[in-house]
Amino acid sequence: MKIPTLFCVFAALGSATPAPSQWQNKRQSDAAPAYAAHTIDQPDTFKQRYFFDSSYYKPGGPVFLYIGGETSGESRFSNLQTGIIQILMEKFNGLGVILENRYYGESYPYNTSTTDELRFLTTEQTIADNAYFRQHATFPGVNNSLSEPDVPWIMYGGSLAGAHTAFTMKTYNSIFAGGIGSSATTQALLEYPYWYDPIIKYGPSDCVSRIVNIVDKIDDLIQSGNQQGIEQLKDVFGLGALKSLGDFAMTIAFPIGGPMNYPTNTWQELNWSNLYGSEDFWHFCSNVTNINPPENISSVDTALAKYSNGEAWTGLGGYADYVKKVLLPTCESGRIDSTDAGCFGTQNQTFYADPTNGASRSYLYSTCAESGAYQTAPKHGPSLISRVLQIPYTQQWCTWAFPPGKYNSIPATPQLHYYNKYGGWNLQAPNLALIDGSTDVWLDLCYHSNLAPKPRISSDKYPSYLIAGAGHHWDSYGIKNVSAEPAYIREAHYWEERTVSRFLEFWGDKKKGY
Repeated sequence: MKIPTLFCVFAALGSATPAPSQWQNKRQSDAAPAYAAHTIDQPDTFKQRYFFDSSYYKPGGPVFLYIGGETSGESRFSNLQTGIIQILMEKFNGLGVILENRYYGESYPYNTSTTDELRFLTTEQTIADNAYFRQHATFPGVNNSLSEPDVPWIMYGGSLAGAHTAFTMKTYNSIFAGGIGSSATTQALLEYPYWYDPIIKYGPSDCVSRIVNIVDKIDDLIQSGNQQGIEQLKDVFGLGALKSLGDFAMTIAFPIGGPMNYPTNTWQELNWSNLYGSEDFWHFCSNVTNINPPENISSVDTALAKYSNGEAWTGLGGYADYVKKVLLPTCESGRIDSTDAGCFGTQNQTFYADPTNGASRSYLYSTCAESGAYQTAPKHGPSLISRVLQIPYTQQWCTWAFPPGKYNSIPATPQLHYYNKYGGWNLQAPNLALIDGSTDVWLDLCYHSNLAPKPRISSDKYPSYLIAGAGHHWDSYGIKNVSAEPAYIREAHYWEERTVSRFLEFWGDKKKGY
């Protein structure tokens, strides 16, 4: 209760409240080097890193394989320490292991990531890594040979890693006892305006309505072609130096969730536990909805009224103040319209074409090649982001980043069939559990999507669970005391424990020939 109260005081003084540094410190502490790195040689290609925890293991226990997804293995350590893998290891006397995905962390086949060198970053080859690892992994210090066919292995992955878990279970089902895909984005769509739907539906209604009205006025002004008004609009946010309207629109969308970029924490980074989440989104909305701002903030609401038939842009002052006080300082060089660290320009082909290995480059390649889901404004109805943000804005980064090579080139738009061939919204596999959150921004790429066939009925063989009120793979987080968790997370974890119990029972029966 203290944080909102303090924030109201700050808002009344007209001061936006930044919190990113606190979040960054938490993320850095999560990535402390708590586990030794090991490598497995993928056939004729590269060394793939993995990290394991055997502190709960007892002979005969299962192996819980955490799929690393679009980041380094180290950044997933919390899942072994307090999260879902820790919960399952303790419950079932299992061993937990994180497998770092190819082209992330230090698991790169090449020293750089040119278009040609990225040709092996495919969904098909990524899930083949999972199967190979299950069949060949070794765990120094653990006497048992845990890659033997009769040892039960259960996968877990969240988001993209959840999709990889589901695809692996679909393709290599016989070698795994089970898998849990959390917020598994199994459906590929070219454009994804639905990212913003949960915010419109569940966000603070006055904050949402103010942003929607401001965006409508911004788009009307842009459509009018009134260059003087457009420049004045950019100046209100301190972004007059930005030449690209797309870059301007993306930058002011950052507190909500800009296309592929979230330099501050958004709705997606909310969490049931303050050990992991950030309240940046609430801070932003508190500024937009402040009912008693100082005059220098409230006066901004009418500064552009001459471009909207005299109608005030209610909340614009608080919105712009937040951008200027929280976002603009991240551009330390002061070169707003540049690709310098923390700055806001994107119109730099050389910057995007830099082949240096990195998670953002690998993720962009997969997006451009197979999975899509470009965050765009909806073509109809209310929008939280400007409607100038459409497919071409994101596609230009793909074109710049990955010029044609000798052996590989990216398609004009992502080849979604390479991703959707596993089943998309309708993907099912025996002993694959799919668990989602109802307020997740990525929900409509998942099994419980509002766009998917209804109803979704769970069964022991094809278990599924929609956590009411939960966000993006919220079940992956834990506090080492399931009974003390909020009821909706506690019950999801109990469901996962029961589901894994059934997986192990089915596996035992299978090995006995039943």
